Amino acid sequence: MRKIKAFGDWLTKWFTVIVIVWAVFNYFVPQTSLWGKSYTGYFLGIVLFGMGLTLTLDDFKRILTQPLMVVVGTVAHFVIMPLVAVLLCWIFRLDGPLAVGVILVGCCPSGTSSNVMSYLSRGDVALDVSIGVLSTLCAPFMIPLLMQWLASQYVTVPVESLFLNAVKVVLFPIALGVICHAIFKEKIEKVTVALPIVSQVAILLIIGVVVAANGPKLFVASSLLAIPVVILHNLCGYALGFGFSKLMYKVYPKGFRYAQQKAITFEVGMQDSALGATLALSSFASNPLAAVPSTFFSVWHNISGSVLSSWWREHDDKHQIHPDSDNGEKGSAAKASEAGGAVKDESEETVNA
Repeated sequence: MRKIKAFGDWLTKWFTVIVIVWAVFNYFVPQTSLWGKSYTGYFLGIVLFGMGLTLTLDDFKRILTQPLMVVVGTVAHFVIMPLVAVLLCWIFRLDGPLAVGVILVGCCPSGTSSNVMSYLSRGDVALDVSIGVLSTLCAPFMIPLLMQWLASQYVTVPVESLFLNAVKVVLFPIALGVICHAIFKEKIEKVTVALPIVSQVAILLIIGVVVAANGPKLFVASSLLAIPVVILHNLCGYALGFGFSKLMYKVYPKGFRYAQQKAITFEVGMQDSALGATLALSSFASNPLAAVPSTFFSVWHNISGSVLSSWWREHDDKHQIHPDSDNGEKGSAAKASEAGGAVKDESEETVNA
């Protein structure tokens, strides 16, 4: 079990590099992953089933006990990212399947990678997970609704197909995972150490399929424009997510402190691009170009998330910012340490007395 955990930690640490290498390999050797084109829904189902296995009733209780932060974070995600996608399509004059793909990835729930990035940056992982769970549960309803509203000007949006495919690859696997966890409990907890590995391998398979299926279209003039659009989409998500959480701190400082601001930043900016690619391949099968933005997003947001989380951690250490500070005040770590020392001295004096 230790070896499995060690391999999982190694895979997580180098996942960004592995994603890039795997994508490049499948671009030049597409036969490696083309066999899985009909199975992307199952691959994503494995990821979400694993997510369900890690969920307990306490995770859902957290949504009820912290409804304001979780709901506000989820609403911010489903407002900011779709509207930024539409704005970028207008600015870059994207049209047809490529525009649909950009908006589709913008309408997806937050990605599971955000949990890792929030953890690495010392953010509120519990809030991150809660927003991720709620946004994923809302996805089968929000994606068709938003796509019909925002993307119907480009192509005919198969609302029913989007809904059914989203239910099939999102809700069913998660519900099954939660039920299995509730029934088997301790037995399930013994295998959860391997779940990150399984999920990351499944995500790699999806990326491989999308790159292999769209290889000839990835670096032609019509799709190259998606690269700067995807980069700006992700970076705008981070910036607006952080700015929004800073604004919410002024409204409700108790709930939107520094650690929560980090969590919301990653939850808004990072998308479940694997779901976007899967839905594009299934619901927009006649327009495979629609899967290209999700492919680029899968690679890019792992790079940007890793860079941002590393920078945030180094920034906090440099300026001695405590992870649990109110609003990222510089020197708060030293003050917390001094306060802790004072409390310790008082307790020792009380004992001696």
